[in-house]
Amino acid sequence: MRLFLKIFLLFSVFNAFAQDVPPILPSVKIDSLYREDQFYFGFTLNTLQHKPTGLNQNTFSPGFSTGFLRDMPLNKSRTVAIAPGIGLSYNSFNQNIVITEPNQSPIYSIIGSQTSYSKNRFELFLVEIPIEFRWRSSTYESYKFWRIYGGFKLGYLLYDRSVYKDDLGKIVVLGNNDFNKLQYGAYISAGYNTINVFAYYGLNSLFKSAKIGNESLTMNALNVGIMFYIL
Repeated sequence: MRLFLKIFLLFSVFNAFAQDVPPILPSVKIDSLYREDQFYFGFTLNTLQHKPTGLNQNTFSPGFSTGFLRDMPLNKSRTVAIAPGIGLSYNSFNQNIVITEPNQSPIYSIIGSQTSYSKNRFELFLVEIPIEFRWRSSTYESYKFWRIYGGFKLGYLLYDRSVYKDDLGKIVVLGNNDFNKLQYGAYISAGYNTINVFAYYGLNSLFKSAKIGNESLTMNALNVGIMFYIL
């Protein structure tokens, strides 16, 4: 009996001692070499600049872009960086210039105000190479921060389509050689946390050799919308 009591008291002491010792938690390593904003998704409303006489855009013209950027910090605090990347974009322009191709050569004309039609737009699908200079107020402990990103992107036209539709039928023109295959421009994105305002301005014309009568089409794009960045 005495032996049993001694063993019981000994285990009670060990148990009490074990409860007083705080548990050893695994250490969490903080990544001070973090990178930011590797993927992007953007939605824009597209407008045409330097429009010829009589051209107007009376409906919304949407655009979409997505891609990957390699964040490369330039300072120790990692608040300044450059980011080259690659992406895809789709841009639609609703307007009142109808494009026809009666003899395998595109012809451009303004749709008269008395003409009734249900659809008239051209669409451009490009692969893009952006490079941007970045400033942000981020730290490795916070995913919510202010950012201002400005950059330049070069696009190569992969696919184009012009569509006109009225009560008499539909006219579709594909692979129009009058479009510039290489398109480039400057852009800026700024905001806080997830949602950022975005603007792109094309520095060259969408068309290289198109004319309405004797007037050359030298229109460029101004796209304004929102941009989302994620890791």
